[in-house]
Amino acid sequence: MREGSYSTIRFGAYEPLKRLFGATDPAHTPLWKKICAGAISGAIGSSIATPTDLVKVRMQADAKLKPDQKPRYKNTRSAFVEIARTEGLRGLYTGVGPTVQRAAILTATQIPAYDHTKHTLLNWGVMEEGIPLHITSSMIAGFLVALTTSPVDVVKTRVMNQKKQGMAGTLYTGSWNCIRRTIQTEGPLGLYKGFIPNWMRIGPHTVVTFFIFEQLRKLVGMAPV
Repeated sequence: MREGSYSTIRFGAYEPLKRLFGATDPAHTPLWKKICAGAISGAIGSSIATPTDLVKVRMQADAKLKPDQKPRYKNTRSAFVEIARTEGLRGLYTGVGPTVQRAAILTATQIPAYDHTKHTLLNWGVMEEGIPLHITSSMIAGFLVALTTSPVDVVKTRVMNQKKQGMAGTLYTGSWNCIRRTIQTEGPLGLYKGFIPNWMRIGPHTVVTFFIFEQLRKLVGMAPV
């Protein structure tokens, strides 16, 4: 649910937004226009999909409970209902700030990095349009995404998963408070906890995503990214 809604919006909005910034030549579009288009499309997609992300994070946390502890939610539907009942509709948007920040950073890195790497390699004459180029460009994009989003992932997960008293969290008041407290207690590297698993997840995910995306564009007669 989360990936279907979020990624459909961000991938679909990227090129129209890029054109709004005046991008007319895919081979020579300035990087800043791609980054701006990626950040805005990611923010829009994430702001709409935040409730699904919240449910995902909390249900994943429930999987780590001890045998004598009871999960908070029976299934996805009950999670949506229970959160809305106990925390109100606003509760479904707990962590919307760090979630949108992460999505903006991720999309401002992932799609522009793939787009720019691909056209740079084409312009240099190093590679030709095709699957090897798509895989190479997406591997580079995947590493850069892991590098830029790992700190935001740590913050987003901690803010979303903290216990709450009313509408307020018991550990962090917001993203910046979480960052400050993490650095104070764990050092700067505390923001990169889980970097390797994150890279192992987002790297292959990026490769598969862009491979399928390019093949689907070709199938329906659209030009490559």
